[in-house]
Amino acid sequence: MISRTWSRKSIAFCLAITVLSLYSMVALAAPGQQGPAGELSVSGKVTVNGQSAISGATVFSDSTIVTSQNSSAVVSLGKLGRVEMLPGTTLKLSFSDNSISGMLDSGRVQVSVPQGVATSFTTKDAMIVSDTAQANVFTIDLECGNTITATQTGRTELRAGDRTQQVAAGQDASAGTAQPGTRCTRLKTEGMKGIGGGALAALLLAAGGAVAAAIIAGLSENNDLNFGGNVTVVSPTK
Repeated sequence: MISRTWSRKSIAFCLAITVLSLYSMVALAAPGQQGPAGELSVSGKVTVNGQSAISGATVFSDSTIVTSQNSSAVVSLGKLGRVEMLPGTTLKLSFSDNSISGMLDSGRVQVSVPQGVATSFTTKDAMIVSDTAQANVFTIDLECGNTITATQTGRTELRAGDRTQQVAAGQDASAGTAQPGTRCTRLKTEGMKGIGGGALAALLLAAGGAVAAAIIAGLSENNDLNFGGNVTVVSPTK
């Protein structure tokens, strides 16, 4: 009887040690997987912390997400908002109960957050911080070699070196100068409302084309300019 009692106590003790050991192993295996989590939606080839990811996967804070060319990903963070990554993007995404932060190494992201969520993203040459007093939707683009941010809703702030720029809805800002004549000049004005830099340039080009067309129309058959007769100029605004 005594032997059987000691045997039961020994088995119970061993089971307790085993359970405690397993609990410790699980806690050590997932040290960063506490707190809020996001749900991933992917299109194409996307990795999270170096592992291939599929739609519906859970994303924890401090995860590094990489989208290949022709691929994209969206991390839905519930009440915190969402972060969309376009093709060729590498982003380390961190978040807590009331904040989102990220380190963008390449590519382009669009961030949507409600009022009260503190948001900051860091690149190699700038930091973008959102205004917590209102909801914000903004993009950050590194495809031109320097940081370009555009605000669609709300207000953000671009900090580059000792320079700080307020970026209201419909405006953009750059940490450097985009190369003229490339796709960067178009990227910089995406999301803007009204007449921005790209739109103004397009209007000037159109006006220049209209003047050139008027001159060509005035040429005679022997290639001499013909200023005789009546010339009717049609206003482009009518």
